[in-house]
Amino acid sequence: MQTKPIALTILDVVSIIVLGISTYLALVFAPTEAVMGDVQRVFYFHIGTAWVGLLGFVIAAVAGIAYLITKDMRWDRFEVAAVEVSTVFFFITIVLGSIWARPAWNTWWTWDPRLTTAAVTELIYIAYFMLRQGLEDPEKRARFGAVYTLLGGLSAPITFMVIRLFRTIHPVVIGNASAEAQGGFSMTTDMRTAFFFALFAFTVVFIDMIWHRLRLGALEEKVEQLKLNVSL
Repeated sequence: MQTKPIALTILDVVSIIVLGISTYLALVFAPTEAVMGDVQRVFYFHIGTAWVGLLGFVIAAVAGIAYLITKDMRWDRFEVAAVEVSTVFFFITIVLGSIWARPAWNTWWTWDPRLTTAAVTELIYIAYFMLRQGLEDPEKRARFGAVYTLLGGLSAPITFMVIRLFRTIHPVVIGNASAEAQGGFSMTTDMRTAFFFALFAFTVVFIDMIWHRLRLGALEEKVEQLKLNVSL
């Protein structure tokens, strides 16, 4: 069993601390939104998980390119870690969005452009694991994963940009919305503090989880190699 690095232990503690602070800022420090009320507090975690989810999908695409160039299996391990952690975070994003949408839009789900592209993105990466498991040869599996994440990674910027390009009821928090957009959202100074700290906190948690997943991936590779040696 690999010895857990001290730096990772420290990062574990820091992750818990910043997540606790972020929770306090979201639930207590930030003021109650005038129109939506307390349910708007879901927004801080909704955006935080969405940020690291989409970021991880882009990182996975970069790792896929690196593997295709170098053929180094460490890049494949990094790619899998990024996709797995991001898929979980992005699923949480969708769930939190539905919780926020129920009182705000009077429905759990609507086929708004942002919600549609988000659902498609999540399904793309769920399919990634299903298809990947069908390949037994490690090199073929890594090559498939690299190409898949490279193509699938296009869904991340599309999901981010869609509310800035098309008519939508989903609010735009950073940047300009489409001129036809129905959704809008403005923040006070305290809301911005909670918002940006949530982005920071979830980035720290994301890095921590990626590190743990990489260590698990290394052990999985050793087990798989032992099985291959036995079968030979």
